[in-house]
Amino acid sequence: MHKFTEKTLSTEKIFDGKVIRLQVDDVELPDGKTSKREIVKHPGAVAVLALTSENKIILVEQYRKPMDRALVEIPAGKLEPGEEPELTARRELEEETGYDCEGLEHIISFYTSPGFADELIHLYLAKGIKKKENPKSADEDEFVELLEVTIEEAIQLVKEQKIYDAKTAYAIQYLQLKEAQK
Repeated sequence: MHKFTEKTLSTEKIFDGKVIRLQVDDVELPDGKTSKREIVKHPGAVAVLALTSENKIILVEQYRKPMDRALVEIPAGKLEPGEEPELTARRELEEETGYDCEGLEHIISFYTSPGFADELIHLYLAKGIKKKENPKSADEDEFVELLEVTIEEAIQLVKEQKIYDAKTAYAIQYLQLKEAQK
């Protein structure tokens, strides 16, 4: 057993929604004392870094109710039950942008907020993207505007706090590191 392991003593389910579940766990701490942990359970998600043949980043702008404002992000979405991340990545790329790709390269998977949530995002690089003639439409409650920006423009959007989420910032940093290694 790891020295920092917390043993779950009980779990109280608080909420079971469309996207997340919320539970409160009573845990035994490594020193034998007890505490409570509020946990958001999430099915996981994907994010897609897609570049045009002109090396422009495909982004979407959409309203995010928790922040009560619009954000500019890379295409992303949650995993459906039993769905492989690569399939989700292809679906989300098409639904949000109208693009398809020849292939996907897994960049990394990372937890978004491990202090209270188990959401794991799988970040992919889309290769050989092309606009589809009749793409699948976005979810009926999803309204997005497509943008194509250079890396320099994306960095400016970060400075302006229009790009303000971890997955998109991570993707931009990945591109910067990749450029620096050339």
